[in-house]
Amino acid sequence: MRKEDASPTVLGSAETCNLRTVSKYIYLGGVQSCQLVMGVTHLHAGSVWNTIPPHTHMRRSEVYLYFNLAQDAVAFHLMGPPGETRHIIMKELQAVISPGWSIHAGVGTRAYSFCWGMGGENQDYADMDVASVTSLR
Repeated sequence: MRKEDASPTVLGSAETCNLRTVSKYIYLGGVQSCQLVMGVTHLHAGSVWNTIPPHTHMRRSEVYLYFNLAQDAVAFHLMGPPGETRHIIMKELQAVISPGWSIHAGVGTRAYSFCWGMGGENQDYADMDVASVTSLR
């Protein structure tokens, strides 16, 4: 699928520093796959948070490949159970796997992009268990 044929959706807001465009490429309403859902998220200028609210997908794992990170920038990828999170510092073209039981969210030192792919028997993009940011520890 070409970029111009993807399904772009603007999510978040500038006030919460998570204004972003999510473009779905492989999903139930687009290119078909037996177990993969995939797309790209671009944070808008001034936004640094991705995947807010954080959530889990108990029926699939998710992989992030961070890109468009400036050489002097990093992204802090949050993962783990909501009550016991940890972070991994990500740099340009680094990838991280979040298992189904782990939240995934991140914050960068400036705007960035990431390619995300979810693998598992459930391809419903919206199937997620949201964890409120106030529940994170």
